[in-house]
Amino acid sequence: MKILIDECLPRRLKHELPGHAVNTVPEAGWAGTKNGALLRLMAGVYDVFITIDSNLEDQQQLAAQPLGFIVLSAVNNKLATLQPLMPAVREALETIQPGQVIRITGKDDD
Repeated sequence: MKILIDECLPRRLKHELPGHAVNTVPEAGWAGTKNGALLRLMAGVYDVFITIDSNLEDQQQLAAQPLGFIVLSAVNNKLATLQPLMPAVREALETIQPGQVIRITGKDDD
């Protein structure tokens, strides 16, 4: 599966997804690209986008997109905070469908 990790997430998070082709937004050459343009660039290139941007779903029509979205909800975007969420991310990757949004919440997050 081809996965793109948002630029607001730690680059090292990609090491938590073995067996997948994982890039970050900056590695793809798209740093600073706004969400709408980023969605157009990702279409047909990536299968899943992982972000911590909880507003993405409200700002864009994700159900019509040809890729799935995993939105991490945590108290911050530090690697140590996000690593406990990664087993749930790996599980979500097994079933996620295009246009689907899966929210994964940390236990210390409301």
